[in-house]
Amino acid sequence: MFAYDLVVVGGGPAGMAAALKAKEEGVEKIVILERAETLGGILEQCIHTGFGLHYFGEELSGPEYAGRFIEQVEKTDIDVYTDTMVLNISEDNVVTAVNNNEGLMQFKAIAVVLAMGCRERPRGALSIAGSRPAGIMTAGTAQKNVNIDGYMPGKKVVILGSGDIGLIMARRMTLEGAEVKVVCELMSYSGGLQRNIVQCLDDFGIPLRLSCTVIKTHGKDRLEGVTIANVDEKLQPIPGTEEYIECDTLLLSVGLIPENELSKDVGVELDRVTNGPVVDEYRETLQPGIFACGNVLQVHDLVDYVTEESQIAGKGAADYIFGKKKGGTYINTKGINGVRYIVPQRVNIEGEESLKLYFRVGQVYKGAKVVVECDGNILSSKKKIKLAPGEMENVTITPEMLKNMNKDSEIVVRVEE
Repeated sequence: MFAYDLVVVGGGPAGMAAALKAKEEGVEKIVILERAETLGGILEQCIHTGFGLHYFGEELSGPEYAGRFIEQVEKTDIDVYTDTMVLNISEDNVVTAVNNNEGLMQFKAIAVVLAMGCRERPRGALSIAGSRPAGIMTAGTAQKNVNIDGYMPGKKVVILGSGDIGLIMARRMTLEGAEVKVVCELMSYSGGLQRNIVQCLDDFGIPLRLSCTVIKTHGKDRLEGVTIANVDEKLQPIPGTEEYIECDTLLLSVGLIPENELSKDVGVELDRVTNGPVVDEYRETLQPGIFACGNVLQVHDLVDYVTEESQIAGKGAADYIFGKKKGGTYINTKGINGVRYIVPQRVNIEGEESLKLYFRVGQVYKGAKVVVECDGNILSSKKKIKLAPGEMENVTITPEMLKNMNKDSEIVVRVEE
């Protein structure tokens, strides 16, 4: 059994940022366990630019952004095991993993950071009639095919779902010579960033149809076409609006699911909305010594925000290892009136530093206020030009605000139109 101060599960941008921050804080023995053959996570296949604008102040591609952190990790004595699958985490923080070289390994840790990222929702999670021909895949799979493996999934494309990866693949497929017929979105708003709608669809004349979905696929061996239809307020297809579109490829960009099987096995409590762990302001879960960050905690818009959050987790893990993270009086956070969820879900009112509450809204608002209140007192109120589900928002809670709270308090964030 190997003894470490900190074990980081996942070597993507979240895991690397957390490990580097913990090292900066003085933690000596750190190991990163990554199931892929290289560090970098999903960024390795994201060759488009748009990364690093907030964190580095310049525009980078995914591999460039990851490369900067890989270089930093290589300059330290942080141990790295790639091509390594973590099988289990015990309640006393023993991490069991396996790879081809060392076989079965166990790592005893004082603290563990969960940074496993997320996966795409597959076709099996959707109720689409029709057979199972070739040519139906997730947008991320298509991205790997084009950017890593070097082959095109098809020539005539329909995309279901307007999440960021679906929008980016609409542009990518067009640049590679495919014809993207339409992007269909079940909801009445796009799930992606506004800049991606403009740069990936509008700039290439690709239509985005809201309140529209694929109801049937056609073809036996290879996809030949899909039938789309508009949906009503209950998201049910409207009879008479069916339209057949000839295509040989259907890309699915219908949501991301945090990879929390390991979290559940060790007994970490999950938030029903985010599908990620319930955490405090230092990203510690309810399981002592286990922290979570990045897309395994909540699905982020930008990798820059993943990095910032992971550094919080890295510092929290370091404080835990050195015994600086002591108990306190914790109260819950709650989103109402349009606020779907808040991360962190609990905060220590004895904290001496400002903290940010991250949240998403459930629909599009224009000219609405974001109001933060506690015990009937309004802590802050800020008018926003636009709020959209595809864009993560945040509010700041200062130590002065926390001083007036007690163990029965609850911080509430709401939208006021």
